[in-house]
Amino acid sequence: MEDRNMDLVAHLGEMRKRLIIIFGFFTIFLIAGFIYVEKIYLYLVADLPIKLAILGPSDILWVYFIIAGVIAIAGTIPIAAYQVWLFVKPALSLKESKVTLAYIPSLFILFLVGLSFGYFVVFPIVLDFLMSLSGELFHTFYTTEKYFNFLLHMTLPFGFLFELPVIIMFLTSLGVLNPYKLQKMRKYAYFALIVISILITPPDFLSDILVIIPLLFLYECSVLLSKVVYRRKQHFNQDLKMDV
Repeated sequence: MEDRNMDLVAHLGEMRKRLIIIFGFFTIFLIAGFIYVEKIYLYLVADLPIKLAILGPSDILWVYFIIAGVIAIAGTIPIAAYQVWLFVKPALSLKESKVTLAYIPSLFILFLVGLSFGYFVVFPIVLDFLMSLSGELFHTFYTTEKYFNFLLHMTLPFGFLFELPVIIMFLTSLGVLNPYKLQKMRKYAYFALIVISILITPPDFLSDILVIIPLLFLYECSVLLSKVVYRRKQHFNQDLKMDV
């Protein structure tokens, strides 16, 4: 009982250490984001046909926090993944630890791909659709805070959703998931992804389809990649038993 308590304390101490490191790097990237936030802001609004307005002095500060926060999240993702890997490494074999370590760059790359998909594909379509609704009936007036909140909702979820294949591969490597579980969960996963797509897009069929199809494709890719990882893990275990 005493040994168990000591192990629990050691694990909690290790977890605390990893969380402190992650938070420290997040703070560093947040500060770095603030250094370049004005240039990034000017790039994001360069092609806008309208000029954004602010309703108070705190609005622009909130927008700068949003931009710097996204930069900090993107920069912290590989650091956080590496810290998680270090935390679970003692429970992994040498081959498993090497394989799971290779997932870390993919997490960062897919996050950027997801953000790019949201910003360059989904966001312009949704924004044009919503602007077309006003036509000549309303005077168009956009505040900086509202615009960037909308931009954040149209891009950041895709950054996380595009990491689904790598996360599933990682969980398959750890034995938490397998392709057969994912196949059984397919209809529930499809339903969840469709609901997410509808919630983050305006109520028109085209926008929904543009978001739903890539997300369902990502899930199917995740199932296929999970099969590859699962089979390799089974072969590795069989080879290990034969050696023993």
